[in-house]
Amino acid sequence: MRGPNARKQVRYNEGVKLFLPQKTLEDWSQTEKADLQDGKLQVAETHSTHPVTPAVHFVKLVSGQDGNDLVGRVKTMPQLDELGAEHMMDSVILGETAYEVVPGYITEVAAPAASAAPPPPGKGDGKKKPVSPEADLLAAFILDKL
Repeated sequence: MRGPNARKQVRYNEGVKLFLPQKTLEDWSQTEKADLQDGKLQVAETHSTHPVTPAVHFVKLVSGQDGNDLVGRVKTMPQLDELGAEHMMDSVILGETAYEVVPGYITEVAAPAASAAPPPPGKGDGKKKPVSPEADLLAAFILDKL
């Protein structure tokens, strides 16, 4: 029997990529909730460290045509290089097309699993990969703060 003070148990799946805007990370750093050092996000509350990759979120087409369907997407710096795009502050130029972007980082974390939902047909073999406690804690921290 569960009372009003019963703890809610949340299970997590692996492999959800999150985009963390630079501004959010700066706010977390100023309040000492997290810090970014040497390509790793260090979360103070959980004492965990997670690798991050510099990236940008394409938020708006400024000029030209979005032939690569980038608006609303997140691309890492190596992906921008592959496209031949130039990144400067809050903009990206790709050929004759200019975009407004939000600079930030991508990290991979575990996401909450559906409580009793079976996997979609044809998905997975029913075996779950082990999830590290650090990934669980980072996911809970990020999901709580966003």
